[in-house]
Amino acid sequence: MSLASELAPADHDLRTASATVLRPVESWPGFRYLAGSTAVGMVAILGFICWGWQMYIGIGVSGLMWPVMWGAYITNYVFWIAIAMSGTFISAALYLFRARFRSAFSRAAETMTIWSIMSAGLFPLIHLGRSWRAYWILPYPNQRHIWPNFRSSLVLDSYAITTYLAVSLVFWYIGMLPDMAELRDRAIGWRRTLYGLASLGWTGSIRDTSPFLKLYILLAGLELALVFSVHTTVAWDFSTALIPGWHEEIFPPYFVAGAVFSGLAMILTLIIPIREWFHLQDFITVDHLEKVCQLALVASSVLTFAYATEYFIAWYSADTYERSAYWMRAFGRYSHPFWMTIAFNCALPLLFFWRRFRRSIPLMFVMSILMNVGMWLERFVFIVTSLAYSFDPASWGIYHVTWIEIGITAGGFGGFLALFLLSLKVIPALPTAEVRRDILEARRQRQALAAAGLWPPPAPAGGGQPLAPPPAGDS
Repeated sequence: MSLASELAPADHDLRTASATVLRPVESWPGFRYLAGSTAVGMVAILGFICWGWQMYIGIGVSGLMWPVMWGAYITNYVFWIAIAMSGTFISAALYLFRARFRSAFSRAAETMTIWSIMSAGLFPLIHLGRSWRAYWILPYPNQRHIWPNFRSSLVLDSYAITTYLAVSLVFWYIGMLPDMAELRDRAIGWRRTLYGLASLGWTGSIRDTSPFLKLYILLAGLELALVFSVHTTVAWDFSTALIPGWHEEIFPPYFVAGAVFSGLAMILTLIIPIREWFHLQDFITVDHLEKVCQLALVASSVLTFAYATEYFIAWYSADTYERSAYWMRAFGRYSHPFWMTIAFNCALPLLFFWRRFRRSIPLMFVMSILMNVGMWLERFVFIVTSLAYSFDPASWGIYHVTWIEIGITAGGFGGFLALFLLSLKVIPALPTAEVRRDILEARRQRQALAAAGLWPPPAPAGGGQPLAPPPAGDS
């Protein structure tokens, strides 16, 4: 990022910047937004219809049967819990490291976390079959004095999801207090009352800001610790089993790296349409998107190393069952999704080494979708192949995804996208306080450079003009 582009926020007027960020919340939605929300909403309804049909007929309408009793539903659970973990992790980590490009996608990442946690929590209930008895996995007082099996993955997952959802909701909501206050001051009627209650009396004074910053940085540190613990719990669902291909110590860090990679891909998938629909090109720039692509390239490199380590250890261990499990992944009945995983997660992100791919928005959007597909297939491959090809060849079986599972999976994606888009009509897509802070910080840096005689920079070789001085008259 050049010095001129880094200090470009100084050219914006504070009032105009706030009005642009808040316009999607205050104005009537455009046609593209309505069309997109309607389309994903219809897909979500289709998913609920398929779920209702499964509860009416029975779990047998899915492709789950011995020996593959975990299939598309648990794949969806692992996929969505990874998206949830990465959203808050990315926002909190960039805040603690004071990354200047964080404000471009922190709100989208945190909102993505909330709805993906809810999507993730839905799939274990769907997998139960008798979803109306899901409360049996919780330790509630009952006359039979029967407690759940605390060694069960379902019980551990219920604790992980509820704890992570609670802390993520607090982190998300605390960060929105300045935005709620600004919407309160701009709104009239019942909207003013609603946003007034949501802002908790925020005035922006030193008395409000000082404890706010202390609490926010404390929650950011807590989120980082919780992210690792929650996703480690998900990894233990597999690594504590004795099944070949699952009994791996590398799973906790491997799952975290995969979650960060899939979260960065999902951020690109969500931010690029928002940038166009809400006309936020001045605040979500190509430079910001390029930074996300660079982070995705790093995460992909770590993930590729984890893949190579898995296969090397399987070969080096000289364990017949372990070698057979990894051989069947690559060359068995599920070889096609395996090689698609390698192509989308390992080979495709290497294109981000070239600046042309990192700054081409259409290519960036298509690649982000393919990377999400690759991460879903990765979870599908390591879940299904280990169950389909276990120790005893006499118990081997082939798992076939049914149209019910496809409909429910599509409904999960549709519901997540519908809730995400609807939330952007209630809360700003960008944190207005951080946007204004970036503008003021860029102005201070430009004034310091001007005082040192280093601003404006020389005109570009192509004959361009140096950037104009910052506007005056802001309050």
